[in-house]
Amino acid sequence: MKKKLSHIWKSLQDQERTDYLIAAAISIMTASFLAGAALHRIMDHNHITEETSIQSSAENWGLGFSESGTPPTGNATSDELKQYHAAYLQPTEDKVIYLTFDAGYENGNTPAILNALKKHQAPATFFVVGNFLETSPELVKQMNEEGHIVANHTYHHPDMSRMADEKSFLEELEKNETLYKEITGEEMVKYYRPPQGIFNTTNLEMASKAGYKTFFWSLAYVDWLQDQQPTKEQAFEKLIPRIHPGAIVLLHSTSSTNAKILDELLTKWEEMGYHYAPLTELAETL
Repeated sequence: MKKKLSHIWKSLQDQERTDYLIAAAISIMTASFLAGAALHRIMDHNHITEETSIQSSAENWGLGFSESGTPPTGNATSDELKQYHAAYLQPTEDKVIYLTFDAGYENGNTPAILNALKKHQAPATFFVVGNFLETSPELVKQMNEEGHIVANHTYHHPDMSRMADEKSFLEELEKNETLYKEITGEEMVKYYRPPQGIFNTTNLEMASKAGYKTFFWSLAYVDWLQDQQPTKEQAFEKLIPRIHPGAIVLLHSTSSTNAKILDELLTKWEEMGYHYAPLTELAETL
């Protein structure tokens, strides 16, 4: 299961052309639905190749960066996403950061991440898949008890854009809801992140109809490849200059680099004048 989830996550896009093409190439080789598909939204740090709008066909969430410290441009604008109760950042001048982690399985790095978050009193949202809930219930309890949000990344981590019927779509979310309640005795918050960042309007509509708010991201880097973990310097090169007011930061809890650098990273962002807020604050605006 660990290899399977790590394998699937290789299709997640980075914001820079080189990293994006690496991830896309791996996805094409490993996911049959991408074989022969036209990758029509390749980004680099200066531009997006096509106009930004939400399409009815499946898209991979992607970002284009311009100046350091300014919000990136996404596949869709904040206003376009908001009609589906979705967001990828908060339009604001306040130096607030929303920390989020995608958690597919536990490989020993989450405790260090939780320790760093506790040290900085930084609330985070962990988007978990079914495997994490089933194999790491004590960590789920710890997240909940320490004030973090445990949210929905689907049970199997599939390409949700392929699920045209509402029943199949909701089953992926409801299985996690059930597991979370069995572990904590509480209802799971209705926050959803599409696996691999693949989405379409049908998905967004179904999630919204079910009471879910969908969260993409405005800052991420290639941190999920277990045998190609970035160095601290490589991580900081991406995460420090690209941070911006209202950022939703996506990190992976499986990353040994993230476990090692998170304390220092949070300190650096604080020194830049940033503070951390729970995703509930942004969700209330959607």
